[in-house]
Amino acid sequence: MRCCVMAALLVATAFSANAQSGRPSLVNRKAPEFARRDLSGQPVSAAQLRGKVVLLNFWATWCAPCQLEMPEFSRWQRQYGSQGLAVVGISMDDDEESVRKALQKLKVDYPVAMGDAAVGKRYGGVLGLPETFLIDRSGVIRAQFQGEADLKKIEASLKNLLTTH
Repeated sequence: MRCCVMAALLVATAFSANAQSGRPSLVNRKAPEFARRDLSGQPVSAAQLRGKVVLLNFWATWCAPCQLEMPEFSRWQRQYGSQGLAVVGISMDDDEESVRKALQKLKVDYPVAMGDAAVGKRYGGVLGLPETFLIDRSGVIRAQFQGEADLKKIEASLKNLLTTH
């Protein structure tokens, strides 16, 4: 329990420092390119996702808010996938085995790839988790959610992108 409280404090501190650092927003900018293999070995890249509305979620196994969001993201993938939604997770963990165990426990059914500092840096320096980007069909970031986000707000933004683009 103490470990989780400390992690939460570190994340909160990172968000505070990030907000004060003047980190530029990526909203309304072209999503940075990335190319990875998901944990099942399949390729996943920004280029391959063009034409879809993408929910790109940076997360980690130690992040409690991440674990609350992920089952909902799985539900959205099932519900809106036929309308062009692609949910992609990027784990910022170092240990792939712990990620696999967490995904099994959370019953995540969308592609998850391992991330690193380089991918995080391309997305503005992912300093705290979770961090979620909504990307339109043409590859432009239309919304960015940092920290524990309001899932109803994310879903409303997502639905808007699915119907307007």
